Amino acid sequence: MADRRTFNVVILGLGFLFIFTAFTTCGNVEQTVVKSLQNNTFTGSGYHSLGIIYGVFSFANLLAPTVVAVIGPKCTMFLSGLLYSGYIAVFIIPSTWSFYLTSVLIGIGAAMLWTAQGHFLVENSEASTINRNTAVFWALLQCSMLFGNLYIYFDWNGKTEISDGSRKNIFLSLLVTSVLGTLSFLVLRKSHNAEELLSEEEGQSLLSTRMMYKHRANSAVQDAKLEFKTMLQLLKTKTILLLSPCMAYSGLELSFYSGVYGTCIGATAQFGEAAKGLIGISGIVVGIGEIVGGGLFGLLCKNNRFRRTSVVFLGMVVHFVAIYLIFLNIPDDAPVVFYTSTQSKPYLAPSVSIALLCSFLLGLGDSCFNTQLYSILGCVYAEQSAPAFAIFKFIQSVFAAVAFFYSGYLLLKWQLLLMVILGFTGTLCFFVVERVQNLSANLQEY
Repeated sequence: MADRRTFNVVILGLGFLFIFTAFTTCGNVEQTVVKSLQNNTFTGSGYHSLGIIYGVFSFANLLAPTVVAVIGPKCTMFLSGLLYSGYIAVFIIPSTWSFYLTSVLIGIGAAMLWTAQGHFLVENSEASTINRNTAVFWALLQCSMLFGNLYIYFDWNGKTEISDGSRKNIFLSLLVTSVLGTLSFLVLRKSHNAEELLSEEEGQSLLSTRMMYKHRANSAVQDAKLEFKTMLQLLKTKTILLLSPCMAYSGLELSFYSGVYGTCIGATAQFGEAAKGLIGISGIVVGIGEIVGGGLFGLLCKNNRFRRTSVVFLGMVVHFVAIYLIFLNIPDDAPVVFYTSTQSKPYLAPSVSIALLCSFLLGLGDSCFNTQLYSILGCVYAEQSAPAFAIFKFIQSVFAAVAFFYSGYLLLKWQLLLMVILGFTGTLCFFVVERVQNLSANLQEY
């Protein structure tokens, strides 16, 4: 039985590794690809597409638990994987309407996929194995930032323009990778608990399949209503209100490192023929920063209040150093230029080493904030963890969507300034919550 569950967890991680190798690489380069299209009829924007994805994702999360409860996590993940593959396929023969339609669909698919993933991981874990299984899954997932971006580096290095042939080859490879990840979900086996539940449902009465699904749907809708009410109640609590700026900041910096910064590097004229290839290397280095930070702070410092504030403070400092270096190293018009490379000159002569150092610091700082937000929510809302995490993902996704929409219009300095203001505010509010929790714990001891 343990072998079956371990098999499921590994296959789940591999499926996500393949799918997100395709999607993460796509998100990192899509604005650069859109700018290079030799197609006068295409008017889409990579920033707007990513904004739509995160915007739809934030609201689709409210409905996702109901869908997963009715059709099951395995089927949900397979269908969601097909939506991810459809989005990748659009870049092979791009058109504006299909580009934005699949952006909406993948936003829905993402909500279903992540809800089903959480459900399936818990279903295949016990109290003694949940930490190990979560670590295995996240280790495989984080590797998704490495392989696709490495391919981008080797294919784009030395190129100033992305040809149609190069674009098609890249996205055909990413499509195959995504389809492999989607098909791997079909190999997943039913856990022992799921089999018992199924036989119980079959044995209770000779209900038709239609009646069984109707019963599941009614039960799921009731659960969804209850969870939604709980979310509304939690939104009014001081803890969630105080943590909201920190959650919002995690959304801004998510959009910056996952879609904007790579585009800025690729548009920097001073990097010459190396600029496009550096987008891939930047994505890899961000991934290394995420892996290092997740390993150090997620595993070594969990459930330690003092260290939680220390890690968040470190995350703020790391990000502010990165933001200052980016301000000095990258041209101000890098996010907004479309058909040409940058025209303005930064304060320093652009350095590849500094640019990649900033990529590492962005990934490291992101892991600091995310691991500690998960930690404090799990600590404060141990009995209401699902609604609390849903609120976190909702706020994070909304602000990521907003950031992607303004990224194509605001100069780099204003985007960085917004991140500094919200990052500083979010860190202060996190400290206040931690202080309140410490005082409450001390009072309970007396």
